[in-house]
Amino acid sequence: MKIKLFELAARYRKGILIALSLVVLEQVAWIIEPAVFGKVIDALIERVSSDGPSLKSLDVFPLFLWILVFLVNSGTGVVRRIVDERIYLRIYSEIATGIASSGRKRKTAVSKTVARAQLSEQYISFLQYSMPEIVEQIISIGGAVIALAAFDWRISVACLTIILPLVQIARVYTRKVSSLQKEYHDNYETTFDVFARQSQDEVKAYYGRATVLKQKIANWGALNFGVMRVALLAIFVAVLFIAIDLDDFSTGAIYSIVAYIWTFISTSEYMPQLMENWTSLEDISQRLKESTEEPEKETLPSTKLSTP
Repeated sequence: MKIKLFELAARYRKGILIALSLVVLEQVAWIIEPAVFGKVIDALIERVSSDGPSLKSLDVFPLFLWILVFLVNSGTGVVRRIVDERIYLRIYSEIATGIASSGRKRKTAVSKTVARAQLSEQYISFLQYSMPEIVEQIISIGGAVIALAAFDWRISVACLTIILPLVQIARVYTRKVSSLQKEYHDNYETTFDVFARQSQDEVKAYYGRATVLKQKIANWGALNFGVMRVALLAIFVAVLFIAIDLDDFSTGAIYSIVAYIWTFISTSEYMPQLMENWTSLEDISQRLKESTEEPEKETLPSTKLSTP
């Protein structure tokens, strides 16, 4: 049994597709909401400014549409959080059972088998949390750029300029963090043996190594985050200049533009964590592949019965 992310996704594709479909529906409703609510603000301002403080003749269609989108987003989110646990807990149970069975066949050290079974939970975490976040980011970034282009194409172009620095940051970050993740997992696989020896000094040294490696990974993540935020700040200022100084937008339109810009920025902030999860998963994938491949069968020498 080979455990790779895409093979795992293919094996449990029905359940995973159901979970991801709910993610798509929830996120599409979320990305539509700022544009719809901007219309509600404009309708409210127009009615109040023309008829005074009375809201009796307010056009209720934008408000009704916004409530509908909000309910779709919230209701889908509730259902998804119930369904996700049912799907992914079953997948993890089957993976861990398979690792234990293969470990017995290969006579792998119990400490490594246990550690790898626990590390395999990162597959489930990636599928249950990181994969939906990737889908959400694609929808959020793509939806925000499309929505902003509908207001002014220069705004969407300004947002797209972030792609080049993001790609460069990702290349450097992945190269540096991959080696650190490997060292961390090497150390993690010794957990059982360290505790079995019941040496306080060894336990202290074990957690000391783990702390140093985790801190180095965190430092690279912080640097990645900081550089990205500076780039996003420049884009945010440029977009606000275009929206406020160059175009004559209504109050509701400005609200929608700011909401989409903020969606674009906040979504990009998740990238360092997703990249860290991905590099960790690549190393775990190699370890689980080694531990779950079927052992080679020994070929017995052929024996022939000799006739007297």
